[in-house]
Amino acid sequence: MKNIYAIACFLPLLVGAQNHEQACGVFYNINELLKSEHFKPKPTDDSLSAYVFNRVMRDLDDNRILFLKEDRDLLAKHEYNIDEYITEGNCAFFTDFVVTYKKALERNIDIINEINHEDLDLNSTDSIYYSKNYFPYRTEKEQLKKLIRKKITYDVLEDIAKLSKDKDSLKAQIRSLQVAAKAKIIDAYLCRAEGLLNPEEGLDKVIYHKFYAAFCSYFDPHTNYFNYNDKAAFLSTVSDENYSLGIYVSQNENEEIIVQEVVPGGPAYKTQKIDKGDQILKLASENREYAVTCASIETITNIVFSDAYKTVQLTLRKNDGTVYSVDLEKKVMRTEDNAVYSFVIGDTLPMGYIKIPSFYTAIDDKNYHGSADDVAKEVLKLRGENINGLIIDLQFNGGGSMDEVTKLAGMFIDFGPVCIVTDKNKTSKVIKDYMRGTIYDGPLVILVNGFSASASEFFTGVMQDYGRAIIAGNTTMGKATMQTIYQLQEKDPTDFVKVTIDKFYRITGKSSQYIGIEPDIELPSYLDEFLPREKTEANALPNDSIKFRVRFHKENRRFFKQAVTLSEERVINDTDFNDILSVNQKINKLYKDDKDPVALNFDGVFNDVHTMDSIWKSISVFEDKVQNPHVATPRDTYQRIMYDDFLSNTNEHRVKLVKNNLYIKEAVNILTDLYNLENR
Repeated sequence: MKNIYAIACFLPLLVGAQNHEQACGVFYNINELLKSEHFKPKPTDDSLSAYVFNRVMRDLDDNRILFLKEDRDLLAKHEYNIDEYITEGNCAFFTDFVVTYKKALERNIDIINEINHEDLDLNSTDSIYYSKNYFPYRTEKEQLKKLIRKKITYDVLEDIAKLSKDKDSLKAQIRSLQVAAKAKIIDAYLCRAEGLLNPEEGLDKVIYHKFYAAFCSYFDPHTNYFNYNDKAAFLSTVSDENYSLGIYVSQNENEEIIVQEVVPGGPAYKTQKIDKGDQILKLASENREYAVTCASIETITNIVFSDAYKTVQLTLRKNDGTVYSVDLEKKVMRTEDNAVYSFVIGDTLPMGYIKIPSFYTAIDDKNYHGSADDVAKEVLKLRGENINGLIIDLQFNGGGSMDEVTKLAGMFIDFGPVCIVTDKNKTSKVIKDYMRGTIYDGPLVILVNGFSASASEFFTGVMQDYGRAIIAGNTTMGKATMQTIYQLQEKDPTDFVKVTIDKFYRITGKSSQYIGIEPDIELPSYLDEFLPREKTEANALPNDSIKFRVRFHKENRRFFKQAVTLSEERVINDTDFNDILSVNQKINKLYKDDKDPVALNFDGVFNDVHTMDSIWKSISVFEDKVQNPHVATPRDTYQRIMYDDFLSNTNEHRVKLVKNNLYIKEAVNILTDLYNLENR
């Protein structure tokens, strides 16, 4: 009997050792791939080890509410040795991370359960502190418990404070409200912790993947490790056709996941059960169920977007409280909210407007077109509407296919070079547009902001260098690198790495990498200083220039400077733009320095929760203000969508967004100035 027991205890260790050995093979392959293919490979040394160790520790316990100091000290012996483990093929160190993380999560669950059986002091004289710097690791369980109790107390008070802006009314009901609030918060904490402790893929694989991801990010922010589901989700962002459940969802003010729209003809629509406004409670797939309230974002994303989850069961609640379940099988559908669209703005002097949400490409289905062909179609529609200028909106466009954007750039210049691509060997190649002619050669304004990245910056840079367009908005993100996805093992499609292989330069030899593209006209925008641009990323590749002569013909736009000057004067005197600057000053005061401690009583938390009310109200009023009263759908588009309820509703939503957009209004003003200057 003792021998049987000994074997039973030994088996988990043996399985763990085998898993670690396989993981070590993946780790080794990632290292070899990056050494051979990355644009700027780095040595596998102590610096890499320290970075990977600290990045993983942050990913596992960013708020330092899991690990004690003794846990950190136990793991710290590996801090400068990870490079040696990889090269030697010895990944036994994973055991320490898996065991320590598991112990920390189990301790966390015990603490939450203990707090659940204790009364919370909702009128404490204590405070909760915030800092941009990390607090030290706690040395004892009781210290951790005190911190977690503070966080739960704050969350309970916050949950109550969000119910109303009437402080006195809430204070009068606080005894009855706290029961439900505490139960809700404790349940969310436990659900989240148990989800981390028992992930679908196994705790060991979670640790492996965090190490792979940290290792890749040491080389640059855009080199990433993908498992199969990660890869599928990523590819869905650069394609306009994806496996879909046929619903759009959003999060309401109570952080509930609500059905925003049901796509006609899609899987959800065909059930004749799911309605707009229904709340999603649970998702189930692959014999596993996920409560929406505590499933990780990664899990939800994988279920929704990955083709690995072909069938999904949803449990939903209708407004009348009825709870029901439906089984859905995904099918390939065109993603309308990722597709290019256009409008005509203005009545007496109409201007064209084209929104490019991303530079998607038709990856699997040749019946669909990529973004470049879709833009060409919209340009032809707008030319049929006799437009006098064109706006291309790249705000919030994070990039996508470089083939698509190269093709698009060629549509707006006669012919010539569009960029210079340099690889790891410093070999430079000029990418050219060989096709003479353009689809549109009239006045052009391009709108960009801090979220405009990569392919968006490529296109913007070409248009700016050729003198084809006036660029308006904010400095772009600053990503001028290209990536490709490698499968680590030819016969095993489970591990992938997206590797930065090239850096692209503008035809002037300059690069927008790290610094972004500065617009010709700066337009104030909310929270611009706080956007996560490339220069804020650890290990971002630096900016540089190359001496590489290419010949190109820059347009002589003699009225551009005058139009820029007129716009700058208008922006300075514009009430709405000045209101944005005023709100930004208030936000800067709140968030540039460490936040003041918050008293753990109802008054303290209520005031903290509602500090931003006036600011958000100002932003809400701004977003609802009509800026462009005359917005029309091109006749060709209208005829296509007029009998389709979903497409009509989508179009109405887009029309409202354009009508209320101050930046589009200023772009129209710039085009109007150009028209008047050229025709005076």
